[in-house]
Amino acid sequence: MTRTLPPVRLHINDRFDPSDAYGDAQRAVIGPDARIQARETITAWPGYAPTPLIELKGLAEYCGIDRLWLKHEGKRFHLKSFKALGGAYAVQRLLGEKAGGDAGDLTVCCATDGNHGKAVAWGAQQAGIRCVIYLHAHVSQGREDAIAAFGAEIKRVDGTYDDSVRQAAADAETNGWTVVSDTSWDGYTEIPSWVMQGYTVMVAEIMEQLGPERPTHLFVQGGVGGLPAAVIAPFWADWGAERPRPIVVEPHAADCLYQSAVAGRLAEAEGNLETLMACLSAGEASPLAWQILDHGTAAFMTMDDDFVRQAMTALAEGHGADPKLVVGESGSAGTAALLAMKDQAEHRAALGLDAGARVLVIASEGATDPEIYHQVVGQTPETVGEAA
Repeated sequence: MTRTLPPVRLHINDRFDPSDAYGDAQRAVIGPDARIQARETITAWPGYAPTPLIELKGLAEYCGIDRLWLKHEGKRFHLKSFKALGGAYAVQRLLGEKAGGDAGDLTVCCATDGNHGKAVAWGAQQAGIRCVIYLHAHVSQGREDAIAAFGAEIKRVDGTYDDSVRQAAADAETNGWTVVSDTSWDGYTEIPSWVMQGYTVMVAEIMEQLGPERPTHLFVQGGVGGLPAAVIAPFWADWGAERPRPIVVEPHAADCLYQSAVAGRLAEAEGNLETLMACLSAGEASPLAWQILDHGTAAFMTMDDDFVRQAMTALAEGHGADPKLVVGESGSAGTAALLAMKDQAEHRAALGLDAGARVLVIASEGATDPEIYHQVVGQTPETVGEAA
């Protein structure tokens, strides 16, 4: 049966309390020592440089808020995605765990919607080890080609992302491979925690780039939950009650985090998982990420894909003196959520999203599939005029 939903759904999380301290359960997933180790490791990689934090004054005025900052991950190494910080870091940690042994016979594998698999393949290529990547039926050919370019073997799986996760895990068990996943399950938590710890390097950069400024709100895309958990954790641990109010954003069709928040426990998505925001097409949340999101998220929202089309185009065109930016479908979700709130007076009031709001969004990817980007925006990444 087809669901009829409003353009935007918002669930205020009554388990969120800005005065709550970052506790033992959260530190077990992402603790201070793990964040330091990830940053020391990743900043030593060849080609490392902080990605830009860009203030968009024109778009802020259009949305009726005071300030808007966008962290642009389309410039992260040459992978065009924040995922470079997680998948490749986890591969390196895995090799470190095998120090003294023979890593040459190691095979890593994972399921992906695109960007995580590319990061794992890149990390495996750097290490000189075999890599097998599982893609579900809806992953585009462009994203498959980008992963294969790093030497990974590709296996297609009928069904959804969650089906491909299960197939990768089953084949790894049969063949003696190691899964490097960004989602967790019972008995499999260490490697996904490394992935999330790698992502926190991005937040360390943001904190330094903001200086004394303090955003009041954070719109961050969901997926299985690894990205929002990794973004929320450092702000919560370091800034406490001064941290931005986090709103986790998903497509209507892939709403596992929203449904989990409503149920007060882990729950599956109720949508069909078919969404333009392909890298957010997850039906089951990561239990490890939920340890942070359950009490660390102020609100959960879902929205129509149309808002992402608007956001991609708005960023490509620039508002007023704003720079023209190339941001992909899933990467535009945070900006899309802010645009979706423009005419939602009741939701804005519930979030305190008023004229004094100072908002941070994470543009988590560039044009990772240039063909899809062209279809949506009507321009190629190159013609927008900003390096994709």
